[in-house]
Amino acid sequence: MKELEIDTIERGICNSDQCGCAKLHVNDWLGDIKSTVPKQDIIEVRFKNTRKDYYINVNNLKLQVGDLVAVEANPGHDIGIISLTGELVFEQMKKHKVTLVNGELRKIYRKAKPVDIEKWKEAISLEHQTMIRSRQITADLNLDMKIGDVEYQGDKTKAIFYYIADGRVDFRQLIKVLAETFRIRIEMKQIGARQEAGRIGGIGPCGRELCCATWMCNFVSVTTNAARYQEISLNPQKLAGQCGKLKCCLNFEVDSYIDAQKDFPPNHIPLETENGTYIFFKADIFNRKYWYTLQGNAPASQVEVPVEMVKKIQNLNRKGKRPEKLVVENRSDLKNELDTFHNVVGQEDLNRFDRPKRKSRKKKRNHNRNVNRKPNSR
Repeated sequence: MKELEIDTIERGICNSDQCGCAKLHVNDWLGDIKSTVPKQDIIEVRFKNTRKDYYINVNNLKLQVGDLVAVEANPGHDIGIISLTGELVFEQMKKHKVTLVNGELRKIYRKAKPVDIEKWKEAISLEHQTMIRSRQITADLNLDMKIGDVEYQGDKTKAIFYYIADGRVDFRQLIKVLAETFRIRIEMKQIGARQEAGRIGGIGPCGRELCCATWMCNFVSVTTNAARYQEISLNPQKLAGQCGKLKCCLNFEVDSYIDAQKDFPPNHIPLETENGTYIFFKADIFNRKYWYTLQGNAPASQVEVPVEMVKKIQNLNRKGKRPEKLVVENRSDLKNELDTFHNVVGQEDLNRFDRPKRKSRKKKRNHNRNVNRKPNSR
């Protein structure tokens, strides 16, 4: 079993019920719930990196997560690892693309035999050197593409070459050279920069593992409008992820920002007052506040204005009126704002450790002292 565990870890999944080392791992939260409705026994099987598919258990085999199985492929058979069983498989099928043959799911043939596992190990050992050799062939043919990964089928009769390219590539000659060199069937599959980052993996600037390598399976296009809605500085170096594209996490909270700004007034209109013209500087969306600076002054002189007050001033400006001040100070609101936090013990002071400690003075007590004792008489 030790050799089997090593190979499954190399394939991105542990041989255990809690296989948390796999990319796109799914926690089976329906595993302890028995269904009363009889359904087909459909199994989720994963292969190298982020490729997974769904197969039907026609032979009613007793299978569990982590088992190696031989499944139907085109042509021959492939070796995969069971990653999910039970009710949750049907929910996952709604999210992932399912491969069908003549409108039917492909089949699970059997549990992998020792012969299948040995051939599978040989196929895995060939993947890296095949990728290096195929990159050399691509460079010799002057093709504008990069082969990022190679995945052999379990029976060593076919290999999938994952490549990335900016435009269309005529790789007909490349397929002929690869087939003659490696004596296998060739399948070319183009992937994007985000998919390539998901296959390679890594750590993001947030300090956690990349989302594309852990749980993301559908990649939605990201635009700079998502950063504009969230009032994020349009710095390309900070907005780009490790794949060179805009970070996928820019889309995670943009809907909340759009909903919060539905009734916000336009911020490109300057506010006219008796003191002068104020220009928009920034916004605090969830606290519903705009920040303005007096035209011609430095950004340091910022004025905090509630969104409702901005609406009122804009309506007055449309009528040709100008308020005396931009914000009317309310002492009660100011007092409530100041009373929200009290630093009583000084724990928020950053310089508290730099101060020298005071020496504690202990009172000297005279234990021999008797209060009722008379003074010495001479």
